[in-house]
Amino acid sequence: MTSSDAGGVPQKPFELPAGATEVVLVRHGASELALPGAPFPLVDGRGDPNLSEAGHGQAQAVAARLASEPIERLFVTPLRRTHQTAAPLAEAIGLEPDVVEDLAEVRLGEWEGGEYRLRVAAGDPIIRRVFEEERWDVIPGAESSDSLAARVRSGMLRVAQATGPDRVAVVVVHGGIVGEACRQATGSRPFAFVHSDNASISRIVVRPSGKWQLRSFNDIAHLAVRTGPAG
Repeated sequence: MTSSDAGGVPQKPFELPAGATEVVLVRHGASELALPGAPFPLVDGRGDPNLSEAGHGQAQAVAARLASEPIERLFVTPLRRTHQTAAPLAEAIGLEPDVVEDLAEVRLGEWEGGEYRLRVAAGDPIIRRVFEEERWDVIPGAESSDSLAARVRSGMLRVAQATGPDRVAVVVVHGGIVGEACRQATGSRPFAFVHSDNASISRIVVRPSGKWQLRSFNDIAHLAVRTGPAG
């Protein structure tokens, strides 16, 4: 250190602000194939597929990534793909997940049970409208933006309150929920964050003032495929 450095202030890594709660949002792993004529079973009107083999592998990668963090609470939604994704982490850290119903996936109305995925693959023109207008209720019977926003805020606040200040919670949720939570944290346009990957990690800091801060989005470093040199 030179004399000119004396008394200087170095840069520091992120630290959770005093009294804040960090909510780590994990999108569930990849789910099983959607097949024409074989809809997924429904839970409270929502499609409820299992994880695929790849999804179970992603769940293991999430556990390996997060197990060393100081996690105080673990949460899932009523849908089994979130329970299955959380299971390896729950075992690794010795926590039983709690269910937060408000953070279940966006209701897709007449396109539940895997129909949404089939329609996307078929290039249904309504899908184009969904993303051009940035609202789910273009789909017949689907959830409105106001309904989604209200329950995501309620669910996130429940998680923060149950976890407590200066602590970390992990919540395994769904792509539409990650997108809406990040929208609320940033004040962005509605669909700015709807493109999170399966088993990705996003982090939101809930401050004591009630303000949310998006710390990171769609972190998939734990899913990277590393191969050696050819030869």
